[in-house]
Amino acid sequence: MATLSVGEPQEMEVDRKGESEESGDDETRRKSINGKVDANQPHTTVKEEFPVEMDTITLDPEEEDVDLVHCRIGKIEGLGVLRKAKTLSLRQNLIKTIENLEMLVTLKELDLYDNQIRKLENLQTLKELDQLDVSFNLLRKVEGLECLTGLKKLFLLHNKISHIANLDHLTGLEMLELGSNRIRLIENLDRLSSLTSLFLGTNKITQLQHLEGLHNLTVLSIQSNRITKMEGLQGLVNLKELYLSHNGIEVIEGLENNKKLTTLDIAANRVKKIENISHLTDLQEFWMNDNQLENWSDLDELKSSKALETVYLERNPLQKDPQYRRKIMLALPTVRQIDATFIRF
Repeated sequence: MATLSVGEPQEMEVDRKGESEESGDDETRRKSINGKVDANQPHTTVKEEFPVEMDTITLDPEEEDVDLVHCRIGKIEGLGVLRKAKTLSLRQNLIKTIENLEMLVTLKELDLYDNQIRKLENLQTLKELDQLDVSFNLLRKVEGLECLTGLKKLFLLHNKISHIANLDHLTGLEMLELGSNRIRLIENLDRLSSLTSLFLGTNKITQLQHLEGLHNLTVLSIQSNRITKMEGLQGLVNLKELYLSHNGIEVIEGLENNKKLTTLDIAANRVKKIENISHLTDLQEFWMNDNQLENWSDLDELKSSKALETVYLERNPLQKDPQYRRKIMLALPTVRQIDATFIRF
């Protein structure tokens, strides 16, 4: 058994940072970056169950946080007694229509994740709502939100939406999740100046565009799309996290104005060289695994990032070097994690 001399860095295997959109192998290190739910997490399939009637469920009129998860509810009704409700979770039920919520005027959060809803409707009286989740449903359009001007977080993950539309009035929106839909074009986001987090992973987007008005954006995720060029990011001067993995990018570029970046993910692309990022001095995490990097001298581009702690470079040609980890440690002494392995000193 090999032994380490005193003072020599040791490497300790650790779990990944979350689930990736291409889960399975080492990509499981990827964060669940939407902060809410992983687009590919398995969810309960209940469509073969028989729905129950709401009058069989006991409701407490004094309850503020109402949890009706996986109760086999087929129709929203009889909730008028919940005059004090602030949060209502109807996750994993058999609901097909949003209805009979007009009395719940105190509601702040509404969760309809994993149902059979085909249309956003009948929400006009919920003017206090600041969080709405209708992920994992059958929506084809973004609509019916005109009166929800106080909305701050909107989750429409994993539906059948093809266009970003009808959001202009949501000027206070801070988080928008539209991952795993059928979107081809980034559009109609100009007025969402309060937006800080935008998630568009696993769509059919071919170009980074129409983002210039999102000056407050700090997180942008467009993983698993069809993007071939890094562009259109000049106006995102407050961007801190950029996720572009699983696209067709060949060159790292267009980041001149994104000096606040702390995380840059360009894994699983076609990049051959680390370049044009020496000005990213706040960078803490750099993910470039599954690309075509072969020159050790490219690591010099990361030396100005004094806060750099994590690098992913596995499954690049340079990993074939038997001194792979040692060379990374020598070139980037601030790094504490290489791929899935922590360095323990």
